[in-house]
Amino acid sequence: MKKGIIKVMALAVAMSLMTGAVLTGCDDGKNETSNTSTASAAERPVKDKYELAELDENTVYFADIDIKDYGKIVVKLDQKSAPISCANFVALADMGFYDGLKFHRIIEGFMMQGGNAEGTDKARIAQTIKGEFSANGVENPLLHTRGAISMARANDMDSASSQFFIVHQTSPHLDGKYACFGYVTDGMDVVDEICKTAEPTDDNGSIEESKQPVINSIRIRT
Repeated sequence: MKKGIIKVMALAVAMSLMTGAVLTGCDDGKNETSNTSTASAAERPVKDKYELAELDENTVYFADIDIKDYGKIVVKLDQKSAPISCANFVALADMGFYDGLKFHRIIEGFMMQGGNAEGTDKARIAQTIKGEFSANGVENPLLHTRGAISMARANDMDSASSQFFIVHQTSPHLDGKYACFGYVTDGMDVVDEICKTAEPTDDNGSIEESKQPVINSIRIRT
């Protein structure tokens, strides 16, 4: 392995997802994040194996998240603190995985969550990765302050896959339990607008499908 290069391989494993929203922690899940699925593990096929992105430790990477009718959110990735999460996110973005997916869960004052491919032909592509946070034995100093981007997961600490969330307001109760991997550097006004105008149908922040903000694209640049 060349010095300064992070290279990781994800294992092809089937995700063990519970029916409905898998929630952990307090407040009946309202202030927790989750991977969601309506299919049992037995109904989901084993996902394809793919190689995660090679990221230079000394290069600054940005993700431009273009959201239909709202605008662009720019995220600065921190591959030094969360190399696996960043490499997975970049790999998916580079293959166009996120294009056309939506933000399906939004709670004003907490976060907006997207990247769920359930029910699409992309569902077989995403694979689970190591949870990079202290509760899972991984040192990650990044905090869930306003503008943080982090990986959603189910109860299993290594169940993060393609779903991510952007923190609307600082949520310290998530620190050490979810893998933060970067921060918004531009476009928090877009996050504010989406969270302010969201119309959740329940306390879990579920958004009616026709009203879910659409991700036009996520593009990675240096």
